[in-house]
Amino acid sequence: MKAFVVKEYKAPLELAEVPEPHVGEHDVLVQVRAASLNPLDEKVRQGEFKQFLQYELPFVLGHDLAGTVVEVGAGVRGFKPGEEVYGRARDHRIGTFAERIAVAEADLALKPASISMEEAASLPLVALTAWQALVEKGQVKAGQQVLVHAGAGGVGSVAIQLAKHLGATVATTASASNADFVRGLGADIVIDYRTEDFAQVLSGYDLVLDSLGGKNLEKSLQVLRPGGKAIGISGPPDPAFAREAGLNAVLRIAIAGLSSGIRRKARKLGVDYEFLFMRASGDQLREITALVDKGVIRPVVGKVVPFDEAPAALDALEKGGVRGKAVITEI
Repeated sequence: MKAFVVKEYKAPLELAEVPEPHVGEHDVLVQVRAASLNPLDEKVRQGEFKQFLQYELPFVLGHDLAGTVVEVGAGVRGFKPGEEVYGRARDHRIGTFAERIAVAEADLALKPASISMEEAASLPLVALTAWQALVEKGQVKAGQQVLVHAGAGGVGSVAIQLAKHLGATVATTASASNADFVRGLGADIVIDYRTEDFAQVLSGYDLVLDSLGGKNLEKSLQVLRPGGKAIGISGPPDPAFAREAGLNAVLRIAIAGLSSGIRRKARKLGVDYEFLFMRASGDQLREITALVDKGVIRPVVGKVVPFDEAPAALDALEKGGVRGKAVITEI
């Protein structure tokens, strides 16, 4: 079958013929109808996570998918051939930029009935990220104040909608050209990041979801109330992540060092910092499906390209300019 593979880190994606996936006892073989592009895909291609996400070269890239069930393993009870599904393939088993992929049953959910394959493919990674940040780690409640950075992006556009559904007052950073768009998603306060300093405008926030890192993350600590929390999805990774990932002692020490500065600044301000590296979860996707079919969350697909344009579309992610997600369609 055809797939886009990484033959060596930092090299361009290459279209290749690869073996058909092996379908294990608890696997679901899916004919991929659409797959979305994520910054995580590019970071994996560049080798940024190879210390703890080791893939044997060459490997097929891609984390998100929507498609049709072709075959199920002997132990699968939740899906049957012909059903439409979507999901985020778990780490070490990625490969959605292909005609077919075998996905663990636990990582899939039935596709929301109210949306297209392209829209469904855009959701898993970003929606799970928003869910795990706001519901699991943030435990956002009605009446709280939440700042979502980059509100017009993939994670941001879903996080605004989810935070609003949870009853929070939502602020976001965006360009002036995207101000009406993010307000339409539910943002109460929009900060033009080109002309305004969010740290001078906002204060007393319960939670910040930061997707930018660096100085933006440091400034985010300043808008939190005492006891508030900043959740970073661009890093730096923290010791809790290293423990959960089962990394060896040397890597744990190294990762603790990477985040020591931001954790120290957080402590001085009386706030918390946590790193989130989202995980696959079919159970959480089913919760998200219900919200999508109720109209609470709507996917935002800013660009759809044919399968053979995946390498160029992935390269273009860095330049930005796409509202929500970019999606590739089947061969």
